[in-house]
Amino acid sequence: MATGSVVGNVIKDLGLDLKRLRSGRARIFTEDGSEYVGLNVEKGTLVVAKRIDREELCQQLSPCSLHFQIILENPLELYRIDVEITDINDNVPNFSEREYNFQVSESALPGARYSLESAIDPDVAQNAVQTYKLSPSDHFKLNTVSRSDGTKYIEMVLLTSLDREKQEEHKLTLTAFDGGNPQKSGSVKIKVEVLDANDNAPVFSQSVYRVSVPENVLKGTAIVKVSATDNDKGANGEMTFSFSHRTDGAALLFNMNPHTGEITVSGVLDYEKTKQHEINIEVSDKGGLTDTSKVQIEVTDVNDNAPVINIISLSNPI
Repeated sequence: MATGSVVGNVIKDLGLDLKRLRSGRARIFTEDGSEYVGLNVEKGTLVVAKRIDREELCQQLSPCSLHFQIILENPLELYRIDVEITDINDNVPNFSEREYNFQVSESALPGARYSLESAIDPDVAQNAVQTYKLSPSDHFKLNTVSRSDGTKYIEMVLLTSLDREKQEEHKLTLTAFDGGNPQKSGSVKIKVEVLDANDNAPVFSQSVYRVSVPENVLKGTAIVKVSATDNDKGANGEMTFSFSHRTDGAALLFNMNPHTGEITVSGVLDYEKTKQHEINIEVSDKGGLTDTSKVQIEVTDVNDNAPVINIISLSNPI
């Protein structure tokens, strides 16, 4: 809504009149000092005071609301006002990289899975990412998997075996679509390099590792150790663990030992900022074969915040 647009009618909704607004020196009080909504005392209306960006205010939180109070003096009266900011489809689905590269052995069997990065769309509900499309679809298809918390991630599934001697490289396009009207989309290139056969790929012992840690855990603390097996011998059976390049900033808070698969805390966790971290991990052998898994880290709350009292004082001589 444009600056100056009417949000609500104070006279009608609170049962006040213009004389009371003027005599009581009506004004708006916000705890953080932000003034997205203003009070027109002459008309008794709430209006948009400056540009409102729902994504900047609330990110993925929904519903998104502004909370403030209208204060009147002589006598003192406080009215609590809640203004909900509804989303519009003003953001395009976006991938963090312009191209992703995969190495797939020609001995990989149909059904092999390769984790893909989800697109990011700051909009919420129907305006957020709804569907994906992978093209061409001769050798791969998309699979959407739902997590226990209701969120979803996508993976690329091999449909037919690849033959390096026929085609050494496959170029694909992954497109994300939101549900807005009109619909918006974003895409990313995927390059698949076909490797000569290395009979066995490493396999993680679990598809998802889950761990719970308190937010005041000390740096250097080991929280989980992942493991994998590779039936090959020699160099092709030597495995290296790492965080996937498709992992977001959560990897900055944790370290992984590339030889043992042990993950330790390297940053400061804050339950009030992020309750759950998800890290994509990979294990690879010397032949270039990989397997992927996920580590879901739940941060538990500790009593590290004191209550805060906001005091509005009024002094009149009598």
